[in-house]
Amino acid sequence: MTTNTIRLTMAQALAKFLTRQMTVVDDKTVPIFGGVFAIFGHGNVAGFGEALYQVQSELPTYRAHNEQGMAHAAIAYAKANFRRRMMAVTSSIGPGATNMVTACALAHVNRLPLLLLPGDVFANRAPDPVLQQVESFADGTVSANDVFRPVSRYFDRIARPEQLISALERTMEVLTDPADCGPVTLALCQDVQAEAFDYPATMFEERVWVQRRPRADIDELGALTRALKAAKKPMIIAGGGVLYSGAADVLKDFAARHRIPVAETQAGKSSLPHEHEWNLGSIGVTGSSAANLCAEEADLVLAVGTRLQDFTTGSWALFRNPDMQLFGLNVRAFDATKHRATPVVADAREALRELSYDLSGWQAPSGWATMVKGRIGDWKRAAAAVLAPTNALPSDAQVIGAVHRARGSDVTLVCAAGGLPGELHKLWPAGAPGSYHLEYGYSTMGYEIAGGLGVKIAKPESDVIVMVGDGSYMMMNSELATSVMLGKKLTVVLLDNRGYGCINRLQMATGGANFNNL
Repeated sequence: MTTNTIRLTMAQALAKFLTRQMTVVDDKTVPIFGGVFAIFGHGNVAGFGEALYQVQSELPTYRAHNEQGMAHAAIAYAKANFRRRMMAVTSSIGPGATNMVTACALAHVNRLPLLLLPGDVFANRAPDPVLQQVESFADGTVSANDVFRPVSRYFDRIARPEQLISALERTMEVLTDPADCGPVTLALCQDVQAEAFDYPATMFEERVWVQRRPRADIDELGALTRALKAAKKPMIIAGGGVLYSGAADVLKDFAARHRIPVAETQAGKSSLPHEHEWNLGSIGVTGSSAANLCAEEADLVLAVGTRLQDFTTGSWALFRNPDMQLFGLNVRAFDATKHRATPVVADAREALRELSYDLSGWQAPSGWATMVKGRIGDWKRAAAAVLAPTNALPSDAQVIGAVHRARGSDVTLVCAAGGLPGELHKLWPAGAPGSYHLEYGYSTMGYEIAGGLGVKIAKPESDVIVMVGDGSYMMMNSELATSVMLGKKLTVVLLDNRGYGCINRLQMATGGANFNNL
């Protein structure tokens, strides 16, 4: 039987394939790739660059000013879309490629989809070594792009045009899988980009990728149900998985129906509205007194969609009840079993719905509920005091208060590293799900402005506010120029403490001298 084929270069096939991948958002079928960020150079301009030119009406190409910055913007786009849509980034063979390694690690840590398409060496090695090629004295197959291997969920080097067929299948599986989601690196050998092949026509048929929602195992869910019914002081920790699952409304209803308080991680903040009656606020090292006092006493903690990193658990010093049971509700078993948690491996939205049904009207004891509400009230009064305006030089908290009074909670707030994330985690009154956009899994200095750009592309109608310290601003501010070039308005609030103030405080607090930070 003859198979219909389309003769294209490898680069043309890649570009065409990206235009045909779809997803469903708000009951509408839309392209899953929102575009490609590109800085052209040796290794991608003549092959993939030419192919992108041909499809620009279907797959827009955005030019950036720094490769790490454009990859940050692509990651923020995916995060703002709750992983339902994503972007690709392409760079040259050498420093352009290695500039993106930090962003690749960021996406890996935060379980966010990112397609990296760096140029690579000549597969035929005829002009070896080429400009920007990193040579290994011991291994002729190594290139600079091998540094992406440990920070990619899937890595491949396309050394023949037909290899693209299977590589793209695996790429889409990883980018769209809720459990394995993370960055994919396809290193594109620059001569192969221009080599033609008769690709099967089926490769370019429109395909719709929908979110997979695995249900909980009946025994795992039953164990959690029984434990909750026996608990006297239960609480929930909401992580980023709540938002990626689209479980915010279900969690809001679950907390109210069963009177279980909810604390939020950095990635999970905005899972509940700030004013929700059972919202304890932030937890852990940057946590509220309400959340942390409850965590100290809790006899059951349900961690939903969080990997329980050290800032969340206070390096495991936060939970002090010797009888505390920990359950991990996560789509990934690797995260559901952290800290010897009893796992419930499932999609957060579906598992919370089933759990609520199984609890059949059960509520947490009234004494615990009364104590929780009292602590929430105490915390909100304390927070209001530090957010109040001042006529003196303002603290970070007072700047946060001023920004919120001026713009309200109907904005998307973007931040990343330094001291600000701790203050924002505690004090920013988040509104709708996703309105609080913090990169604190990898705590990457320089993410803020590039991330704000990615959020604005994802949510053009949103008022995007970037809050950034001077240290992080100086590390990467080039995408301000990109935002202006693209007409994507950002409001940047820059806090100047004349150095790396957060680390300086840590240095002094641990007995060190005031050295090399200010």
